[in-house]
Order: sequence, then C-alpha cells, then structure tokens
Amino acid sequence: MMFEPFAPFLPSEYRIKFATEAWEREGAARLRRRVFCEEQGLFSGDDRDAIDDHAILLVAISLWGVAADDVVGTVRIHQAEPGLWWGSRLAVEAGHRRVGALGATLIRLAVSSAHALGAQTFLAHVQSQNGLLFQKLHWDVLEPVDLHGHPHLRMQADLAHYPPCFTPEIGFQALPARKAA
Repeated sequence: MMFEPFAPFLPSEYRIKFATEAWEREGAARLRRRVFCEEQGLFSGDDRDAIDDHAILLVAISLWGVAADDVVGTVRIHQAEPGLWWGSRLAVEAGHRRVGALGATLIRLAVSSAHALGAQTFLAHVQSQNGLLFQKLHWDVLEPVDLHGHPHLRMQADLAHYPPCFTPEIGFQALPARKAA
C-alpha cells in the first residue's frame, strides 16, 4: 500500500528537572489528574493533598530541538522529617511510557536531588506492578501495603547508587531508547 500509517511522533530528547515555571507546574498537575484520576481511578476529581503544599515538583519536558514543548512526566519529593525523604505521584504520559528512560530518569533525579538536600533515607509507596522497575534501580522492598484500594510496596532507595545532584534546576537529559532497524 502506498500510504502506510505513520507511527506516532516522539521527541528525540527530554529534559528532567525541578519545575521552575508556572506552566511546568500546571502541566504536571494536569498530567497527574489524567493518570491518577481518569486513567487509574485512584482519586475522584483531583489527586492534590497536603503534601503538595511543601513538596518539590520535578518534571520531564519533551523538547523540539532546543525548545521546551510539554510536560510528559512528573514526580514530587518532600522531606517528612530531617533526613527522611519521600517520593510520590510518579506519572508519565501514556504515549511516552515506551520511552523507557523517562520514569527511571525522574526517579534518579528525585533521589539524587534529595540526597544533595540531606536525605539519609529515601522512601516511596510504589504501585506493585512497578516494583520490578524500582528494584532494577537499586530499591529494596520493605513491605507490601494497600493504598487507595490498590496494592503498593513500601520501598527504599539505596542512596549509594544515587550520587547527590546539586543542579536539579538544570536536571538531566534523557534520550529515548531506539529500536534496532
């Protein structure tokens, strides 16, 4: 056939960083609502909670050349008590989940930046189906828990595998994995 359907376009680069602009924070909030409220049904209407009032928000931004385009991933981190940090609300836009580096790079920047801010322990409640990804990224399962009616794992990052990142406002660049032709 002369006109084959085109595969969806995915940017060739992404920037993972602290959210520093209003449009980044707004994009992250929209993404979280799509993933946690509409797609997964974990929350009704909005997933915001009291942690959002003091959490640090990280975003994955798709790039068109050197120009920022859209927020396609997010996670938040917060310090619960001195030295104890938590990560939560990790989300990646459905069309960008096959870019394997996005979730892992968001996790890496979350833990590395908290490490730079004094984290001695970094924890997260991870949806059970994502536990293997976290284990591959040097996280240990502490215990299974039920949150919002769904199975989760309380997990802890091995900080030895996450050197401190002192420039999270700039963050990391992620390149999508390419399939061999």
